[in-house]
Amino acid sequence: MKYRLMDILACPYCKVFPLKLLVFEERNYENRKALGKVPLCELYCQYKGKFLKELGGPPPCDECIKKEVVAGILICEKCNRWYPIIDEIPVLLPDELRKEKEDLEFLRKYRNNIPEYVLYKGKPFNLSKPS
Repeated sequence: MKYRLMDILACPYCKVFPLKLLVFEERNYENRKALGKVPLCELYCQYKGKFLKELGGPPPCDECIKKEVVAGILICEKCNRWYPIIDEIPVLLPDELRKEKEDLEFLRKYRNNIPEYVLYKGKPFNLSKPS
């Protein structure tokens, strides 16, 4: 997932923007260059974790464009929903389309990187039930 995608992603349920991003694995693509208009993001620079107006200078688009989130999690801090990033793809499915077994496996795999409130109170699935 490209960091600049965070400029348009919001929680599908409560529409909170921006979502919190935790990166577990990142890949570098050194040959990428920012083409066209810069900044690439319009409101929010996830690479720096700030709104553009808070940066105090131009955003680091030339650095950001070279990074790809391979594995991570998106968290909505309002409704406590979480969405996995798997193989560079953010999975923002509605609750009814999510697969509990796969989501629980993801939480277990990355449990050392995920905040406890998500592990044990996150929606739609969490590790509060013994497995």
